[in-house]
Amino acid sequence: MGFQESLKAMSDKTRREILNLLKNGDMTAGDIAAHFSMTQATVSHHLSVLKDGGLVTDRRDGKYIFYELNTSVIEEIMAWLIELKGVDKQ
Repeated sequence: MGFQESLKAMSDKTRREILNLLKNGDMTAGDIAAHFSMTQATVSHHLSVLKDGGLVTDRRDGKYIFYELNTSVIEEIMAWLIELKGVDKQ
């Protein structure tokens, strides 16, 4: 997983909406899918791309898989963007 995969994962509006949902805490794929008018398979694909990009992690609890934000990768991207913009320069 690298920076390129993370940025690619964030390039899609649906995946950004999924990240926004996860900011409130862990969710199952079914809970996430309930917020969209698309198939469970399509939501699973989006979650897979987010996971490959390092933006979400998953954990199994019984028959459910819970997804959560990987805030360390998001913080790394934010720090890079701030540096790129030159906010720290005086």
